[in-house]
Amino acid sequence: MKNISAIFIKQIKDTLKNKTTLIQFIMFPILAVIMENSVKIENMPEHFFSKLFAVMFVGMAPLTCMSSIISEEKEKGTLRVLMMSNVSPLEYLAGVGAYVWTVCMAGSVVFGVLGNYDAKEFILFMAVMAAGVLLSVMIGAIIGILCKNQMAATSAAIPVMMIFSFMPMLSMFNKTISKAAEFFYTQQLNKIINSIGNKDIEPIGIVIAAVNFIAAVIVFVMSYKRNGLE
Repeated sequence: MKNISAIFIKQIKDTLKNKTTLIQFIMFPILAVIMENSVKIENMPEHFFSKLFAVMFVGMAPLTCMSSIISEEKEKGTLRVLMMSNVSPLEYLAGVGAYVWTVCMAGSVVFGVLGNYDAKEFILFMAVMAAGVLLSVMIGAIIGILCKNQMAATSAAIPVMMIFSFMPMLSMFNKTISKAAEFFYTQQLNKIINSIGNKDIEPIGIVIAAVNFIAAVIVFVMSYKRNGLE
């Protein structure tokens, strides 16, 4: 725990210095606040922007930040120094993952407040966001582990991030995309979030999200065993 806590604190300091990473954490919460309070369209669903940006936030921020942090420190040789300081690879991943998850959950509170949920609905919303952020963190870690440097990680993360973050929005306008999006966890999170307080949550959405999570765990374990953090 001491090593994990040290990594956690290190990442806080690094993010305050790295404006690119900081922007990814705060961009969607700020956009949601602005759009919710400035855009009013007739017949638009209630709290449309807070729900839409919440799902896009899950598909983008934790994934890109996790992959960027790992790949950058591999490239700069920071990881090699940490390994020589008796920090195990799993301790490092746990520290970085916990940091990204915690910061993203802080951003999720903004979406929950904008959604004007009651206490029970707010807890359910945060639980859904927590599961989605955790899955995105894991996918970001996979990309960071497999890529040799930050440029390669960015090239790999951008298309993956765009699929997960923009598919729920595009599926509202295209039936073909909607059918394809059904297999991805962000689309199911979108459905679950829109069901909170309005209708019963469909079990199939939870099953698909769980399958996505299991697949991510399997790929993560295989990637780690094959590449480690070297």
